[in-house]
Amino acid sequence: MLTRLERYFGFAAHNTTWRIEILAGLTTFITMAYIIFVNPAILSATGMPLAAVTTATCLCAAFGSILMGALANYPLALAPGMGLNAYFTYTVVKGMGVPWQTALGAVFISGVLFLLLTLGGIRQRLLAAIPYQLHAAVAGGIGLFIAFIGLLNSGLIVPSAATTLALGNLHAHTTQLAVFGILLIAVLQAYRVRAAMLIGVLATLAAGILCRQVNYAPSTFNPMAIRDTAFHLDIRGALHINALEIIFVFLFVDLFDNIGTLVGVTDRAGLTAPDHTIPRLDRIFFADATSTIVGSLAGTSTVTSYIESSSGVAAGGRTGVTAIVTGLLFLLAIFVAPVVGAIPGFATAPALILVGVMMLSGIGAIEWDAPRIAIPAFLILITVPLTSSIATGLSFGLIGYAALELATGRARRRHWMLYLLAALCLLRFLYVAHT
Repeated sequence: MLTRLERYFGFAAHNTTWRIEILAGLTTFITMAYIIFVNPAILSATGMPLAAVTTATCLCAAFGSILMGALANYPLALAPGMGLNAYFTYTVVKGMGVPWQTALGAVFISGVLFLLLTLGGIRQRLLAAIPYQLHAAVAGGIGLFIAFIGLLNSGLIVPSAATTLALGNLHAHTTQLAVFGILLIAVLQAYRVRAAMLIGVLATLAAGILCRQVNYAPSTFNPMAIRDTAFHLDIRGALHINALEIIFVFLFVDLFDNIGTLVGVTDRAGLTAPDHTIPRLDRIFFADATSTIVGSLAGTSTVTSYIESSSGVAAGGRTGVTAIVTGLLFLLAIFVAPVVGAIPGFATAPALILVGVMMLSGIGAIEWDAPRIAIPAFLILITVPLTSSIATGLSFGLIGYAALELATGRARRRHWMLYLLAALCLLRFLYVAHT
């Protein structure tokens, strides 16, 4: 049985083992476990029951990750997306006064449209229209983005009214613990220890417990609370004309966040084909779209691929087993959510920072002496972390690339999808810039 599974997932081709894949899945789970509590905290501001959203979050992350691993055989974990959950809560529900049930209906419709675009091959053609050198820029931009998040979580950098950002308090115990974790992981990586990320996170967590820097307050939790949100979506209300913009935003932003994450993680894992295409792309998009539909039915905002998957890739994960392990852990987290929440930001920050370092390795493939490539690539690299949005960074890069192609007379009819993509990005800035 195990031998048959190893053949299905391609262990030999990817030079991996069960131990490596399981450790990688655990690493991915630990670095993205924060979503179990952050997503419900955001969505509960709409009036949605906290316990129900917590269960829905775990359930959808489990479903999406397992489906991605089993069907597409990629180490990509899925969960309700950050950014889109904030848009759902603060713009749609609280800002526009849309009931959360109707907002869930809009998420459902966007998921169905995603699925139709996937089955029609449109999403695959959109990805193929993006020049492969910009793929490296996207990977680098994501690397800078997650490293930036890690630096903030560690306390090494803090907001500043005078200079926007400044050096944090190096005397703070949590910051010192994060620095310890960075050094430990860096040393282990120098010795090529595959479980460096996991060891570093767990060792930093253990040190935090010993230093009394981990606050843990057990709470009661009933998984059956999901009945308060499951199948409460209002699809008919979402089809009202006033909801069309909402559906468009869910569809558009998720499209570009997914493309950016997909390109970044697969490139870092070396899973792209020699012609820079991504094998089994239709299965990846099918898993993503289906997960969003299931998420809306369960009671949470759009489900998407997570950039934290790169931490599992950095730990050696190369097959769908990594994603399946992550999904199974999310399933377990439904029953032990308070324990999972004990993992503080300073313990996962070192992994995020050093994953960011590794994701910059591909930018050497960019033709920096060719302005029509270098300028769009730079726009992606700089705007992804500074706007905290993969979609925004990719949009800047595509608009810049299309404009330079047209201005220098390099436009080709066969690249029409690229120009359509750039036009859609421009429309996003003109009409939905608030997202």
